[in-house]
Amino acid sequence: MDQGPLVSEQIDAGARFLGEFQKYLPIQISFWLKESDEGEWNLYVASDQITDDNFDVAYGEVVRIAGQLRDPWFDTFQVKLAGANDPIAQAALDIQRRYPGRIPTRFHGKTLGGMSVDEVYIYPPPIPVPAQ
Repeated sequence: MDQGPLVSEQIDAGARFLGEFQKYLPIQISFWLKESDEGEWNLYVASDQITDDNFDVAYGEVVRIAGQLRDPWFDTFQVKLAGANDPIAQAALDIQRRYPGRIPTRFHGKTLGGMSVDEVYIYPPPIPVPAQ
C-alpha cells in the first residue's frame, strides 16, 4: 500500500510534534523515512537518552503529545523511537554532517543504516517548528 509522497502538512505536523518532544528529551536526529518494502512514511526520532529502560515511557510521551496536538496530519503509529547509537540514526547523522545547514536534507539512496529505503527527509538542527 503506497502512501505517496511526503507532503508539507506531514512535515509541519512532525516538526510541531518534535518541538514538543524535545522539551521532554533532547533529540539528536529526526527524519521521515519511507521504506522500500512497506511504502509507508515513518517519523524516526533518536535521542541519546532513549534506552531499553525508558523506551515505553518515551512512547507514552509520544501519545501524550499527539493527544495534546490533535493534528490530523500526525499519527502516533508512524513514530519510531531509537537511541542515538542505532545504526539508522547514525546513518542519518552522517548524512546531516555531510550536508550541514538550516535546510532539510532529502536523501534518495537505496539504503540507510542497512535498511532499504525509497526516500528520507531529515529535519535540520535545530528543528524548525512552524506556526499553527
